[in-house]
Amino acid sequence: MTERDVIARIAPGVASIAPADWDACSGADNPFLAHAFLSILEESGSVSPRAGWQSIPIVIDGADGKPAAIAPAYAKGHSQGEYVFDHAWADAWQRAGGRYYPKLQVAVPFTPVPGPRLLLRDSTLGPALIGALEAVTVQQGLSSAHATFVNPDQLPMFEDAGWLIRAGTQFHWRNDGYGSFDDFLGALASRKRKAIRKERSAAVEGLTIRHVSGADLTEADWDAFWVFYQDTGARKWGTPYLTRRFFSLLGERMADRVLLILAERDGRPIAGALNLIGTDTLYGRYWGATEDVPFLHFELCYYQAIDAAIARGLQSVEAGAQGEHKLARGYAPVATWSAHFIPDVNFRRAVADFLVHEREAVASDREFLGSMTPFKKAAAG
Repeated sequence: MTERDVIARIAPGVASIAPADWDACSGADNPFLAHAFLSILEESGSVSPRAGWQSIPIVIDGADGKPAAIAPAYAKGHSQGEYVFDHAWADAWQRAGGRYYPKLQVAVPFTPVPGPRLLLRDSTLGPALIGALEAVTVQQGLSSAHATFVNPDQLPMFEDAGWLIRAGTQFHWRNDGYGSFDDFLGALASRKRKAIRKERSAAVEGLTIRHVSGADLTEADWDAFWVFYQDTGARKWGTPYLTRRFFSLLGERMADRVLLILAERDGRPIAGALNLIGTDTLYGRYWGATEDVPFLHFELCYYQAIDAAIARGLQSVEAGAQGEHKLARGYAPVATWSAHFIPDVNFRRAVADFLVHEREAVASDREFLGSMTPFKKAAAG
């Protein structure tokens, strides 16, 4: 197939594509890119035109008539639920008389988890799929296209196409062959080790911690977690992004990839953290509580996640966006990346200038944060 033979189409939502065809492109490593997860967002009403996320996957079919390349794309009427903040870009463009929205977003909604944004059954079609994203942006009169939380190995394709590259930072935990949580603590400086033990002891006093997954998940568990999620969502975003039905569908269709960690007092859940299980990574997503217990957030979201990852032989824990407080808990700073296509020459030039300085600042900050991890320092030779 030559580049001139490539024809892309806009599909009317993830659910319009057969699950097996989608998953043949997305692979099995990252649960957030699975047809099940993305279609659950649509079916539950969490993603919809009314919510400002119109699902319009861009698809290139192979010679067999089945999708060979897919971009999980959305027409966005706002910048909420993205975690790569472009509000200043939108304000500047609109003050200059432009119209920033709608824009094209290539992402997993409400999910700051790095992964491929070009889902390729045919690995040669990456450049053609990027070209299709550009064509849709221009032909539909959109201001720009944004691929957020892009896996580093796909960045060169975006760079070769002339997209602008933006850097960010998250905090991830890496499993350095630990057989237990105590093994992990043994890699930390003595003072940090003692602080974590003290936090864990205080957090769980009088509580029972329960890990729930697979067939053990019940609607009662989701009812409890929905209360936690609503409380956190209302404080963070004003209105929670996900609907109650989303969690029920998640339990029905992806139970084996869900790990719900609940804290209970006298048999009653008072806090919870929701994780999804990948091939080699545990992904922490949402947390909430109905009681204010010191250090319980750290216990459920960070320490229990480490426990679970070690027990399952996973290589890492990704505990969501931002959070320098994760440093003291053994989570180290790592780079995240996004790519941006801006057709307007003047707007592109302004954003490009901004990104040069921002990348330098982000890299400098990440280097400093890397020096602040709690791990033992190597002795000078």
